Amino acid sequence: MKVLAILPVLIPFLAAILTLFFGKRIMAQRVIFSVSSGLVLLVSFFLLEHAFNTGVYSFQAGGWEAPFGISFVVDKLSAIMIAISGLMAFASSFYAFATIDKEREKFGFYTLLSTLFMGINGSFLTGDIFNLYVWFEVMLMSSFVLIALGGTKPQLEGAVKYVTLNLISSTFFLIAVGILYGMAGTLNMADLAVKIPAHSDGWLTTTVALLFLIAFGIKSAVFPLFFWLPASYHTPPAVVSAVFAGMLTKVGVYAMIRVFTLIFSNNPGVTHSVILVIAGFTMLVGVLGAAAQNDIRRILSFHIVSQIGYMIMGLGLNSALAVAGAVFYIIHHIVVKTNLFLIGGVIKEIRGTYSLERLGGVYKKYPLLGLLFLVPALSLAGIPPLSGFWAKFSLVKAGFEAEAWFITTLSLFVSILTLYSMMKIWNEVFWKDTPSEFEVTDRYSEFSTGKKVLLIAPAVVLALVTIMIGFYTGPFFDAAAGSASELLDKTGYINSVLRLK
Repeated sequence: MKVLAILPVLIPFLAAILTLFFGKRIMAQRVIFSVSSGLVLLVSFFLLEHAFNTGVYSFQAGGWEAPFGISFVVDKLSAIMIAISGLMAFASSFYAFATIDKEREKFGFYTLLSTLFMGINGSFLTGDIFNLYVWFEVMLMSSFVLIALGGTKPQLEGAVKYVTLNLISSTFFLIAVGILYGMAGTLNMADLAVKIPAHSDGWLTTTVALLFLIAFGIKSAVFPLFFWLPASYHTPPAVVSAVFAGMLTKVGVYAMIRVFTLIFSNNPGVTHSVILVIAGFTMLVGVLGAAAQNDIRRILSFHIVSQIGYMIMGLGLNSALAVAGAVFYIIHHIVVKTNLFLIGGVIKEIRGTYSLERLGGVYKKYPLLGLLFLVPALSLAGIPPLSGFWAKFSLVKAGFEAEAWFITTLSLFVSILTLYSMMKIWNEVFWKDTPSEFEVTDRYSEFSTGKKVLLIAPAVVLALVTIMIGFYTGPFFDAAAGSASELLDKTGYINSVLRLK
């Protein structure tokens, strides 16, 4: 069973290699990517079942026992993240078949996307903080090429900004790793969880923790390190933007949650207070940026920033309910945000633009598309009974219990502004009449039946998942609460990796 822990990394790795052998056979590449994504999703069900019924388990690559070897660890949080990653890869694969042009497919699009998901899954499963850096770099290399693939001027400009800020993040990450190794003599996370809290120099530990906060903060696009995201996420094809929006920043949030619950949990008065302040600014600045935009993808990009604030708010509050709320928020947001970018891409395919002023009348002509937009949009704003309401409710409840009045009130105010900007898209794109002063194209009738199905089906599936999470919240929140309990009581993680029991 333990060998399953490496399959979410091994499967996309093999898919990336196989697609290279079929460089000119695009259909074969498509099949390889979709089948590999489906297999990861299938494996994730076994990982979830084992993690929730048996507990934390680890796989030591090469037979070297921890802390000397390379550890892959499956606990409740990593199993949840692998399941969502598999779902996003599988859903996006079909959307890609309908939207990615032949030139990009010939130049390794599916190889790069497989490599990206290999890095994402590796980040979720690694039990070694240096290997977390390695997986981050795998993601950076593949995502950089995916942004630049196509060679348009906006893409190259966005790619330069994206890679520059992420290289700065990598520099902080490496510096922090070097200091951490000098302090503890190990980089295995379970071993660090034992040694770092007992380290005699508390302020050095706190300084290293803040260095990691900067590194992961850039990856997560938190305030004031977020400006690379809205400058780059609107430039690549819609499916690439959707995958980035759904998964990449959440890897940074995942790393933050993992490190600040497992390793740097001994001085929350400093570290978690700083996280809470950053969360407040991130929520507010992101939503204000979204409210000022007039392009669908730019609005959605700023909303990624704003919603990251809610996730790290849960980490900053540092209670069982708050961390559970953060995990539940991640689940909700990955599904919702990916779907919004996919729907934005459908609008672009039909009308040829993302500009709000040039759009209108879409609901009258395509009511299903309007309904598919409303589900994730209202969920993002926290309207009951959709998933976003329960995610925000849990965080607000945790905030009031912790007597964190300011940031809790701020989170409610940001939700109102989120609803405003979502309704701004609804009114301008779907509800108002088609503008007469612009030449409006409508290419939907030109699409084949197959393309129409591939465009709409992923949005339908993700909308149904959002509704399911909202109406059947119990099992999902119980899973989030179970992962939070495991994160805050790290005994099971340590014992499984270090074989202490």
